[in-house]
Amino acid sequence: MQRYFIYLAYDGTNYHGWQIQPNGISVQECLMEALSAFLREEIEVVGAGRTDAGVHASLMVAHFDHDGGPLDPVLVADKLNRMLPRDITVYRIRKVKPGAHARFDATARTYNYYVTTRKCPFNRQYRYHVRGELNVGLMNEAAAILPGYSDFTSFSKLHTDVKTNNCKITHAEWTQKDEATWVFTIRADRFLRNMVRAIVGTLLEVGCGKMTVDGFRRVIEQKDRGKAGTSVPGQALFLTGIEYPADIFDEEPFPSGHK
Repeated sequence: MQRYFIYLAYDGTNYHGWQIQPNGISVQECLMEALSAFLREEIEVVGAGRTDAGVHASLMVAHFDHDGGPLDPVLVADKLNRMLPRDITVYRIRKVKPGAHARFDATARTYNYYVTTRKCPFNRQYRYHVRGELNVGLMNEAAAILPGYSDFTSFSKLHTDVKTNNCKITHAEWTQKDEATWVFTIRADRFLRNMVRAIVGTLLEVGCGKMTVDGFRRVIEQKDRGKAGTSVPGQALFLTGIEYPADIFDEEPFPSGHK
C-alpha cells in the first residue's frame, strides 16, 4: 500500500466547502470520484483541513492510498485535471511515507483574507467590500496581539468537536495590495472552525472605530464568542499554504513557491 499527497487548488464558489456534505457538492467528493474512476477502485481522500462553503484554496493538500503498484505522479495529475471540473486543479502528486498524514503532519497553515473599500463588479466573488475608510494601522496593532495568546475560544464556532481551542499563531498582519485593497495574512499551527473569518470581522471593528485595540485584547481574554465581531463572508478567504516536515516525503522537495 503506497500513500500519496495530492496538491491542488480550487475556487470554492460553487461548493459546500471541502468536506463531503449530505446536501451539497464538495471539493472532497469531486476529487474522490475522479480518483476512484481513474484508478478503478474506491479511493478515500483525507484533506489537510476543512474550508467552509464558498472559501477558496490556492494550495490544499490531501492524501490517498493506492494498492495497485507504483503510480506515475505526472500522469495521474494530468488525467485528474482532464476529469475534474474547471474550478479544481491538481498541481502535483507526491509519494510519502506510509504513516504520513495530510492533516496531522502539517506544521503550519496560512490563510489570506481580501478586503476592499471600493465597489467593483469584477472581484465581488473574491473580495469583501467594506464601506468607509479603515484605520489599518490600528488593525495591525490589534493583529500583533494575537501571537501572544493561545486560547482562541472567542473566535471559534460554537459546539464543535475539537478537544482544545488552543492554537499557536506565528504571523498576523494586514498589507496593502493596491489603492483600495488590503490583505490579512495569518499563519498558525492549526485553526478552529470559523476562526479566521471571526478574527477578520473583529479586526474590522477596530479599523472602523467601533472597538479599541484594548477592547480587542479583552475579546480574546474573555473567551466568549459573543464578545467578538461578526464573521465576515467566506468568498474573500483563501487557504494559501500548508507546511510539512521534509522527512515524510519519499522524494525531492516541492518546487519553490509551495511547501
